[in-house]
Amino acid sequence: MQLAITELVRGKMRGEEFEEQTGTISVSANGCLVLLRRLLERGQQVHLVNPQTTEELPCRVVYSGRREKGKSEVVLEFIEASPLFWRIAFPPADWDPRERKLPPEPKSEPKAS
Repeated sequence: MQLAITELVRGKMRGEEFEEQTGTISVSANGCLVLLRRLLERGQQVHLVNPQTTEELPCRVVYSGRREKGKSEVVLEFIEASPLFWRIAFPPADWDPRERKLPPEPKSEPKAS
């Protein structure tokens, strides 16, 4: 699900602690995609902090790739699935978008003669 939320990524690299504010590009119950200035390695463990709730969860880097304008796309996966971290409702796994209920069509007023 595409959703832009400001987050904080904390970790340790080469013995030095770092913290970087970023925004999500997309989120799921299993993690998120963010853009980071810091180069992270696949398999590296970091923490994701939700500044609105101060909740902090351990994550692992599952992808660190394309670098553009000084930032890399990074996919972070929660160590344990955490759908409540984002404070949004996700559709069930078997949800089919074709089955969604659309709002009813507005009723047209009968024309006066």
